Amino acid sequence: MPANPFAWLVSTGRFKAIDVLRRRARFDASVTELAKQLETSVDPVSLDEETLEDDRLRLIFTCCHPALPPDAQIALTLREVCGLTTEEIAHAYLTAPRTVAQRIVRAKAKIRDAGIPYQVPARDELPRRLDTVLHVVYLVFNEGYAASSGSSLTRHDLSSEAIRLGRLLGELLPEAEAIGLLALMLLQESRRAARTSDDGELVLLADQDRSRWDRTLIAEGLALTERALSSRRFGPYSLQAAIAAVHAEAANAEATDWPQIVGLYDVLVRADPSAVVELNRAAAVAMRDGPAAGLALIDAILARGDLTDYQFAHSARGELLRRIGKTDEARSAYERALMLTHQITERRFLEKRLVEITAESFPPEL
Repeated sequence: MPANPFAWLVSTGRFKAIDVLRRRARFDASVTELAKQLETSVDPVSLDEETLEDDRLRLIFTCCHPALPPDAQIALTLREVCGLTTEEIAHAYLTAPRTVAQRIVRAKAKIRDAGIPYQVPARDELPRRLDTVLHVVYLVFNEGYAASSGSSLTRHDLSSEAIRLGRLLGELLPEAEAIGLLALMLLQESRRAARTSDDGELVLLADQDRSRWDRTLIAEGLALTERALSSRRFGPYSLQAAIAAVHAEAANAEATDWPQIVGLYDVLVRADPSAVVELNRAAAVAMRDGPAAGLALIDAILARGDLTDYQFAHSARGELLRRIGKTDEARSAYERALMLTHQITERRFLEKRLVEITAESFPPEL
């Protein structure tokens, strides 16, 4: 086995091509000149200068070309390199599959028309592409951590591949956000075994058996989170890791430091403003200040037209309405969430909630 199989294959293929062209030269004299040009114009691949030894990571950096808009880079890379479907990418972006498909088509057209080369970037170009590459890995992990469709709540193949890539990135470019993203993925992954019951039903964070959390992953994630935050150059991934760390450090749901989590979300909203971050903050506020306070924030998000088709906004709203006794409104919110959900495990959970609400509204006669 060569020390660098990729470089060996490229070099071998090049010389094989030259040999083939030379053998055919007796049939077409013009090919002789082509063989000479190929031999002199193509530099052999150095077996010692390969910066990116991992094939998938090399392809991700290559596809994340700065000549393309960031959204196009990410969509193209997720589709062509990471194997996500158009529907899965659309779910990550909270947009229609048609929009994502058009984005990918436009990106390919620009590559063709502008003659953008398929070329692995040099090492000094990697930091420029790091933010986009981190986003790609983050979205791959999210689809693995909470699958957008299908019968399984999670996809271990995707989340484990994202963690593998995250480790490589942390070694290659040990920037704070690369370390923070790896910490976040490890802390989230540590809860995998507790997120579903033995019969495959969804278990909410507050109800999870924390003895099933992977303490090895938690220990590594906590150490990496501290390392990222201590750099003072952290961003959204490190802040999300810090929030996950607060959950990981709580012995049980009641011991969770919700004021600290809300404070971290306050910083995250400023660092990475988005309606989804606001929704997560609203859920934390509900735990700190009561369901009515969180419900007011969610209603404000929906009133301005954000997250109208996001199932988790409606399921969170339904839960808070249920807690304050507004069962009819809670039922409507859960029905809306159910209509928007394609994941089978989540659908069963919502259907169960609707049955429970109906039972609460119409208790059996004594």
